[in-house]
Amino acid sequence: MKVYLDYAATSPVLYEVRAAILPFLENNFGNPSSIHQWGRNARAAVDKARKNIAKFLNCQEQEVVFTSGGTEADNLAIRGLILGLGTSIEKPHIITSQIEHHAVLNTCKALEKEGLAEITYIKPDREGIIRIQDIKKAIKKNTVLVSIMYVNNEIGTIQPICEIGKMIERENQNRKNKIYFHSDTVQAVKYLPMDVNFLHVDLLTISGHKIGAPKGIGALYIKKGTSIKEIITGGEQEMGFRAGTENVAGIVALGKAIELIKNLKFKIENLKKLRNYFIGKILKEIPDVELNGSKELRSPNNANFYFKYIEGESILLNLDLAGIAASSGSACTSQSLEPSHVLLAVYENPERAHGSIRFSLGPNTTKSEIDYVIKSLKQIVEKLRKISPLTPKEKNA
Repeated sequence: MKVYLDYAATSPVLYEVRAAILPFLENNFGNPSSIHQWGRNARAAVDKARKNIAKFLNCQEQEVVFTSGGTEADNLAIRGLILGLGTSIEKPHIITSQIEHHAVLNTCKALEKEGLAEITYIKPDREGIIRIQDIKKAIKKNTVLVSIMYVNNEIGTIQPICEIGKMIERENQNRKNKIYFHSDTVQAVKYLPMDVNFLHVDLLTISGHKIGAPKGIGALYIKKGTSIKEIITGGEQEMGFRAGTENVAGIVALGKAIELIKNLKFKIENLKKLRNYFIGKILKEIPDVELNGSKELRSPNNANFYFKYIEGESILLNLDLAGIAASSGSACTSQSLEPSHVLLAVYENPERAHGSIRFSLGPNTTKSEIDYVIKSLKQIVEKLRKISPLTPKEKNA
Protein backbone atom coordinates (compact mmCIF):
# COMPACT_ATOMS: atom_id res chain seq x y z
CA MET A 1 0.00 0.00 0.00
CA LYS A 2 1.16 3.54 -0.74
CA VAL A 3 -0.08 6.30 1.58
CA TYR A 4 0.62 10.00 1.04
CA LEU A 5 0.44 11.98 4.30
CA ASP A 6 2.44 15.05 3.33
CA TYR A 7 -0.29 17.36 2.06
CA ALA A 8 1.20 20.26 4.05
CA ALA A 9 4.24 20.03 1.76
CA THR A 10 2.26 19.83 -1.48
CA SER A 11 -0.96 18.39 -2.84
CA PRO A 12 -1.81 16.60 -6.10
CA VAL A 13 -3.25 18.69 -8.92
CA LEU A 14 -7.00 18.17 -8.95
CA TYR A 15 -8.64 16.63 -12.00
CA GLU A 16 -10.91 19.65 -12.52
CA VAL A 17 -7.88 21.96 -12.31
CA ARG A 18 -5.97 19.94 -14.93
CA ALA A 19 -8.97 20.12 -17.24
CA ALA A 20 -9.25 23.89 -16.75
CA ILE A 21 -5.61 24.66 -17.59
CA LEU A 22 -5.10 22.37 -20.62
CA PRO A 23 -6.60 24.87 -23.13
CA PHE A 24 -4.11 27.49 -21.94
CA LEU A 25 -1.21 25.14 -22.58
CA GLU A 26 -2.45 24.43 -26.12
CA ASN A 27 -4.66 26.75 -28.24
CA ASN A 28 -5.22 29.64 -25.78
CA PHE A 29 -1.53 30.42 -25.37
CA GLY A 30 -1.71 34.19 -25.86
CA ASN A 31 0.03 36.87 -23.81
CA PRO A 32 -2.63 38.64 -21.70
CA SER A 33 -1.01 42.00 -22.51
CA SER A 34 -1.58 41.51 -26.26
CA ILE A 35 -4.62 43.17 -27.84
CA HIS A 36 -5.42 40.47 -30.41
CA GLN A 37 -7.96 37.71 -29.75
CA TRP A 38 -5.36 35.27 -28.35
CA GLY A 39 -4.30 37.93 -25.86
CA ARG A 40 -7.89 38.88 -25.04
CA ASN A 41 -8.77 35.24 -24.34
CA ALA A 42 -5.84 34.97 -21.95
CA ARG A 43 -6.76 38.27 -20.27
CA ALA A 44 -10.35 37.10 -19.80
CA ALA A 45 -9.11 33.92 -18.12
CA VAL A 46 -6.85 35.89 -15.76
CA ASP A 47 -9.71 38.26 -14.92
CA LYS A 48 -12.05 35.33 -14.19
CA ALA A 49 -9.53 33.73 -11.82
CA ARG A 50 -8.96 37.04 -10.05
CA LYS A 51 -12.73 37.42 -9.65
CA ASN A 52 -13.01 33.91 -8.14
CA ILE A 53 -10.29 34.64 -5.60
CA ALA A 54 -11.68 38.08 -4.74
CA LYS A 55 -15.09 36.52 -4.11
CA PHE A 56 -13.51 33.85 -1.91
CA LEU A 57 -11.57 36.43 0.14
CA ASN A 58 -14.46 38.96 0.09
CA CYS A 59 -12.28 41.72 -1.34
CA GLN A 60 -12.06 43.84 -4.48
CA GLU A 61 -10.61 42.24 -7.62
CA GLN A 62 -7.87 44.88 -7.89
CA GLU A 63 -6.71 43.89 -4.39
CA VAL A 64 -5.59 40.44 -5.63
CA VAL A 65 -2.04 40.28 -7.05
CA PHE A 66 -0.74 37.08 -8.62
CA THR A 67 2.77 35.91 -7.72
CA SER A 68 4.99 32.88 -8.35
CA GLY A 69 3.92 31.34 -5.04
CA GLY A 70 3.63 31.87 -1.30
CA THR A 71 7.31 32.78 -0.83
CA GLU A 72 7.19 35.62 -3.34
CA ALA A 73 3.89 36.82 -1.89
CA ASP A 74 5.42 36.94 1.61
CA ASN A 75 8.44 38.82 0.25
CA LEU A 76 6.22 41.30 -1.58
CA ALA A 77 4.12 41.88 1.54
CA ILE A 78 7.05 42.46 3.91
CA ARG A 79 9.84 43.91 1.81
CA GLY A 80 7.35 45.66 -0.44
CA LEU A 81 5.81 47.45 2.55
CA ILE A 82 9.20 48.60 3.89
CA LEU A 83 10.19 49.90 0.44
CA GLY A 84 6.76 51.46 0.00
CA LEU A 85 7.07 53.44 3.23
CA GLY A 86 10.37 54.90 2.00
CA THR A 87 11.94 57.36 4.42
CA SER A 88 8.67 58.27 6.15
CA ILE A 89 9.89 56.31 9.21
CA GLU A 90 13.60 56.34 10.03
CA LYS A 91 13.93 52.70 11.21
CA PRO A 92 10.64 50.83 10.69
CA HIS A 93 9.84 48.11 13.21
CA ILE A 94 8.32 44.73 12.29
CA ILE A 95 6.78 42.27 14.74
CA THR A 96 6.66 38.61 13.73
CA SER A 97 6.90 35.25 15.52
CA GLN A 98 9.68 32.73 16.01
CA ILE A 99 7.60 30.01 14.31
CA GLU A 100 6.88 31.66 10.96
CA HIS A 101 7.62 30.02 7.63
CA HIS A 102 11.15 30.78 6.42
CA ALA A 103 9.68 32.94 3.65
CA VAL A 104 8.70 35.38 6.41
CA LEU A 105 11.54 34.76 8.87
CA ASN A 106 14.38 35.01 6.37
CA THR A 107 12.87 38.06 4.70
CA CYS A 108 12.73 39.78 8.10
CA LYS A 109 16.29 38.69 8.92
CA ALA A 110 17.50 40.01 5.56
CA LEU A 111 15.86 43.41 6.16
CA GLU A 112 17.43 43.46 9.62
CA LYS A 113 20.88 42.65 8.21
CA GLU A 114 20.50 45.31 5.52
CA GLY A 115 19.66 47.89 8.17
CA LEU A 116 16.25 48.54 6.64
CA ALA A 117 14.14 47.38 9.58
CA GLU A 118 14.16 46.50 13.26
CA ILE A 119 12.55 43.13 14.03
CA THR A 120 10.94 41.64 17.14
CA TYR A 121 10.43 37.86 17.12
CA ILE A 122 7.61 36.80 19.47
CA LYS A 123 8.02 33.48 21.29
CA PRO A 124 5.01 31.12 21.26
CA ASP A 125 3.54 29.48 24.34
CA ARG A 126 3.91 25.75 25.09
CA GLU A 127 1.08 24.91 22.70
CA GLY A 128 2.62 26.87 19.84
CA ILE A 129 0.18 29.78 20.10
CA ILE A 130 1.24 33.42 19.80
CA ARG A 131 -0.22 35.46 22.65
CA ILE A 132 -1.98 38.67 21.65
CA GLN A 133 -0.69 40.47 24.74
CA ASP A 134 2.89 39.69 23.73
CA ILE A 135 2.35 41.35 20.36
CA LYS A 136 0.71 44.35 22.03
CA LYS A 137 3.64 44.74 24.45
CA ALA A 138 6.11 44.67 21.55
CA ILE A 139 4.47 47.56 19.69
CA LYS A 140 6.61 50.71 19.45
CA LYS A 141 6.21 54.16 17.94
CA ASN A 142 8.05 53.00 14.82
CA THR A 143 6.12 49.72 14.41
CA VAL A 144 4.77 49.48 10.87
CA LEU A 145 3.96 45.80 10.39
CA VAL A 146 2.84 42.70 12.26
CA SER A 147 3.20 39.41 10.35
CA ILE A 148 1.71 36.28 11.97
CA MET A 149 0.80 33.08 10.13
CA TYR A 150 -2.76 31.74 10.30
CA VAL A 151 -1.82 28.03 10.60
CA ASN A 152 1.67 26.78 11.39
CA ASN A 153 2.99 24.59 8.60
CA GLU A 154 4.77 22.17 10.96
CA ILE A 155 2.63 21.68 14.07
CA GLY A 156 -0.68 22.91 12.64
CA THR A 157 -1.50 25.38 15.40
CA ILE A 158 -4.16 27.97 14.55
CA GLN A 159 -3.26 31.51 15.54
CA PRO A 160 -5.88 34.06 16.72
CA ILE A 161 -5.61 36.16 13.55
CA CYS A 162 -9.01 37.83 13.87
CA GLU A 163 -8.31 38.91 17.46
CA ILE A 164 -4.80 40.14 16.58
CA GLY A 165 -6.26 42.15 13.71
CA LYS A 166 -8.85 43.76 15.97
CA MET A 167 -6.18 44.64 18.54
CA ILE A 168 -4.05 46.30 15.85
CA GLU A 169 -7.05 48.30 14.62
CA ARG A 170 -7.62 49.58 18.16
CA GLU A 171 -3.94 50.52 18.44
CA ASN A 172 -4.11 52.37 15.12
CA GLN A 173 -6.83 54.69 16.43
CA ASN A 174 -4.30 56.50 18.60
CA ARG A 175 -1.24 56.37 16.31
CA LYS A 176 0.34 58.73 13.83
CA ASN A 177 1.72 55.96 11.62
CA LYS A 178 -0.43 52.95 10.81
CA ILE A 179 0.51 49.40 11.77
CA TYR A 180 -0.26 47.05 8.87
CA PHE A 181 -1.19 43.42 9.47
CA HIS A 182 -0.01 40.55 7.24
CA SER A 183 -0.83 36.85 7.56
CA ASP A 184 0.64 33.92 5.67
CA THR A 185 -2.51 31.80 5.30
CA VAL A 186 -1.06 29.16 2.96
CA GLN A 187 -1.95 26.24 5.29
CA ALA A 188 -5.39 27.60 6.20
CA VAL A 189 -7.06 28.17 2.83
CA LYS A 190 -8.93 24.86 2.60
CA TYR A 191 -9.94 24.62 6.23
CA LEU A 192 -10.62 27.97 7.93
CA PRO A 193 -12.59 31.21 7.32
CA MET A 194 -10.73 33.35 4.77
CA ASP A 195 -12.83 36.52 4.64
CA VAL A 196 -10.27 39.34 4.89
CA ASN A 197 -12.77 41.58 6.68
CA PHE A 198 -13.41 38.89 9.30
CA LEU A 199 -9.66 38.40 9.71
CA HIS A 200 -8.94 42.17 9.84
CA VAL A 201 -5.81 41.87 7.70
CA ASP A 202 -4.20 44.30 5.27
CA LEU A 203 -2.07 41.69 3.51
CA LEU A 204 -2.71 37.96 3.05
CA THR A 205 -0.68 35.23 1.31
CA ILE A 206 -2.03 32.13 -0.48
CA SER A 207 -0.29 29.41 -2.50
CA GLY A 208 -1.65 27.18 -5.25
CA HIS A 209 0.17 23.90 -4.75
CA LYS A 210 -1.25 23.44 -1.23
CA ILE A 211 -4.82 23.40 -2.55
CA GLY A 212 -4.75 21.37 -5.76
CA ALA A 213 -3.13 23.76 -8.25
CA PRO A 214 0.37 23.25 -9.70
CA LYS A 215 3.52 24.63 -8.07
CA GLY A 216 4.64 28.08 -9.15
CA ILE A 217 1.50 30.14 -8.55
CA GLY A 218 0.29 32.14 -5.56
CA ALA A 219 -1.37 35.41 -4.71
CA LEU A 220 -1.16 38.31 -2.30
CA TYR A 221 -4.18 40.23 -1.08
CA ILE A 222 -3.20 43.89 -0.75
CA LYS A 223 -5.82 46.05 0.92
CA LYS A 224 -6.54 49.21 -1.02
CA GLY A 225 -4.37 52.06 0.25
CA THR A 226 -1.57 49.84 1.61
CA SER A 227 1.87 51.27 0.85
CA ILE A 228 3.44 48.49 -1.22
CA LYS A 229 6.28 48.94 -3.73
CA GLU A 230 7.09 46.26 -6.31
CA ILE A 231 10.13 44.07 -5.65
CA ILE A 232 10.29 42.70 -9.21
CA THR A 233 10.71 45.55 -11.68
CA GLY A 234 9.88 45.56 -15.38
CA GLY A 235 6.49 45.98 -17.00
CA GLU A 236 3.26 47.22 -15.45
CA GLN A 237 1.57 43.85 -15.00
CA GLU A 238 -0.54 43.13 -11.88
CA MET A 239 -1.49 46.77 -11.33
CA GLY A 240 2.20 47.67 -11.11
CA PHE A 241 2.82 45.43 -8.08
CA ARG A 242 4.50 42.55 -9.93
CA ALA A 243 6.28 42.84 -13.29
CA GLY A 244 6.48 39.96 -15.74
CA THR A 245 4.14 38.20 -18.18
CA GLU A 246 1.44 36.48 -16.17
CA ASN A 247 1.53 32.71 -15.71
CA VAL A 248 -1.88 32.28 -17.32
CA ALA A 249 -2.16 28.51 -16.88
CA GLY A 250 -1.09 28.80 -13.23
CA ILE A 251 -3.50 31.65 -12.58
CA VAL A 252 -6.38 29.71 -14.16
CA ALA A 253 -5.42 26.73 -11.98
CA LEU A 254 -5.39 28.79 -8.78
CA GLY A 255 -8.74 30.34 -9.63
CA LYS A 256 -10.26 26.92 -10.29
CA ALA A 257 -8.76 25.38 -7.14
CA ILE A 258 -10.21 28.24 -5.07
CA GLU A 259 -13.59 27.80 -6.77
CA LEU A 260 -13.59 24.08 -5.84
CA ILE A 261 -12.97 24.69 -2.13
CA LYS A 262 -16.68 25.22 -1.46
CA ASN A 263 -17.22 21.60 -2.51
CA LEU A 264 -14.74 20.40 0.13
CA LYS A 265 -16.46 21.97 3.14
CA PHE A 266 -18.46 18.83 3.94
CA LYS A 267 -15.22 16.82 4.09
CA ILE A 268 -13.56 18.92 6.78
CA GLU A 269 -15.42 17.39 9.75
CA ASN A 270 -14.72 13.88 8.46
CA LEU A 271 -11.06 14.79 8.02
CA LYS A 272 -10.92 16.12 11.57
CA LYS A 273 -12.50 12.92 12.94
CA LEU A 274 -9.99 10.82 11.02
CA ARG A 275 -7.12 12.98 12.27
CA ASN A 276 -8.36 12.64 15.86
CA TYR A 277 -8.67 8.86 15.41
CA PHE A 278 -5.07 8.78 14.17
CA ILE A 279 -3.79 10.88 17.08
CA GLY A 280 -5.72 8.84 19.65
CA LYS A 281 -4.46 5.49 18.36
CA ILE A 282 -0.82 6.61 18.16
CA LEU A 283 -0.80 8.06 21.67
CA LYS A 284 -2.55 4.97 23.06
CA GLU A 285 -0.73 2.20 21.22
CA ILE A 286 2.85 3.49 20.98
CA PRO A 287 4.62 4.25 24.29
CA ASP A 288 6.64 7.41 24.87
CA VAL A 289 4.97 9.51 22.18
CA GLU A 290 3.74 13.08 22.66
CA LEU A 291 1.64 15.34 20.44
CA ASN A 292 3.35 18.52 19.30
CA GLY A 293 1.24 21.66 19.34
CA SER A 294 -2.27 22.33 20.59
CA LYS A 295 -4.72 19.45 20.72
CA GLU A 296 -7.71 21.69 20.03
CA LEU A 297 -6.40 24.76 18.17
CA ARG A 298 -4.89 22.92 15.21
CA SER A 299 -5.62 22.46 11.52
CA PRO A 300 -7.99 19.53 10.88
CA ASN A 301 -5.39 17.78 8.70
CA ASN A 302 -2.30 18.02 10.95
CA ALA A 303 -0.83 15.44 13.36
CA ASN A 304 2.73 16.05 14.59
CA PHE A 305 4.29 13.58 17.06
CA TYR A 306 7.43 13.42 19.18
CA PHE A 307 8.79 9.87 19.29
CA LYS A 308 11.19 9.66 22.24
CA TYR A 309 14.62 8.02 21.98
CA ILE A 310 14.78 7.86 18.16
CA GLU A 311 15.63 10.20 15.29
CA GLY A 312 12.84 11.48 13.11
CA GLU A 313 14.92 10.98 9.97
CA SER A 314 15.23 7.25 10.74
CA ILE A 315 11.48 7.00 11.13
CA LEU A 316 10.97 8.83 7.82
CA LEU A 317 13.31 6.50 5.92
CA ASN A 318 11.53 3.44 7.28
CA LEU A 319 8.11 4.94 6.54
CA ASP A 320 9.23 5.55 2.97
CA LEU A 321 10.30 1.92 2.65
CA ALA A 322 6.77 1.00 3.79
CA GLY A 323 5.29 3.24 1.09
CA ILE A 324 4.29 6.07 3.45
CA ALA A 325 5.06 9.75 2.85
CA ALA A 326 5.43 12.05 5.86
CA SER A 327 7.83 14.82 6.91
CA SER A 328 10.17 15.74 9.74
CA GLY A 329 9.14 19.38 9.44
CA SER A 330 8.74 21.91 6.66
CA ALA A 331 9.45 20.64 3.14
CA CYS A 332 11.29 23.91 2.53
CA THR A 333 13.98 22.89 5.04
CA SER A 334 14.24 19.20 4.14
CA GLN A 335 17.74 19.75 2.68
CA SER A 336 18.95 21.09 6.04
CA LEU A 337 20.18 18.99 8.96
CA GLU A 338 19.18 21.72 11.39
CA PRO A 339 16.36 20.78 13.80
CA SER A 340 12.95 22.36 13.37
CA HIS A 341 13.04 26.04 14.37
CA VAL A 342 9.33 25.75 15.23
CA LEU A 343 9.78 22.94 17.77
CA LEU A 344 12.90 24.58 19.21
CA ALA A 345 10.94 27.80 19.73
CA VAL A 346 8.00 26.02 21.37
CA TYR A 347 9.76 23.37 23.48
CA GLU A 348 13.43 24.49 23.65
CA ASN A 349 14.43 20.83 23.35
CA PRO A 350 16.75 19.78 20.47
CA GLU A 351 15.98 16.08 21.05
CA ARG A 352 12.27 16.75 20.60
CA ALA A 353 12.95 18.75 17.47
CA HIS A 354 15.04 15.92 16.01
CA GLY A 355 12.60 13.16 17.03
CA SER A 356 9.37 14.56 15.62
CA ILE A 357 7.35 13.64 12.53
CA ARG A 358 4.61 15.60 10.77
CA PHE A 359 1.71 13.75 9.17
CA SER A 360 -0.66 15.89 7.13
CA LEU A 361 -3.84 14.29 5.80
CA GLY A 362 -5.74 15.17 2.64
CA PRO A 363 -9.40 15.21 1.60
CA ASN A 364 -9.11 11.71 0.13
CA THR A 365 -7.22 10.07 3.02
CA THR A 366 -9.05 6.92 4.17
CA LYS A 367 -9.35 5.08 7.48
CA SER A 368 -7.76 1.96 5.97
CA GLU A 369 -4.73 4.06 4.99
CA ILE A 370 -4.48 5.48 8.51
CA ASP A 371 -4.74 1.97 9.99
CA TYR A 372 -1.90 0.85 7.74
CA VAL A 373 0.23 3.80 8.87
CA ILE A 374 -0.49 3.05 12.54
CA LYS A 375 0.46 -0.63 12.10
CA SER A 376 3.64 0.31 10.24
CA LEU A 377 4.62 2.98 12.76
CA LYS A 378 4.28 0.59 15.69
CA GLN A 379 6.68 -1.84 14.02
CA ILE A 380 9.13 0.87 12.94
CA VAL A 381 9.30 2.56 16.34
CA GLU A 382 9.76 -0.74 18.16
CA LYS A 383 12.57 -1.77 15.79
CA LEU A 384 14.39 1.58 15.97
CA ARG A 385 14.17 1.80 19.75
CA LYS A 386 15.78 -1.62 20.11
CA ILE A 387 18.89 -0.38 18.32
CA SER A 388 18.88 3.21 19.56
CA PRO A 389 21.62 4.22 22.03
CA LEU A 390 19.19 6.80 23.41
CA THR A 391 16.64 4.23 24.59
CA PRO A 392 16.82 3.51 28.33
CA LYS A 393 17.85 -0.09 29.01
CA GLU A 394 14.58 -0.91 30.72
CA LYS A 395 12.77 0.01 27.49
CA ASN A 396 14.52 -2.90 25.75
CA ALA A 397 13.96 -5.41 28.52
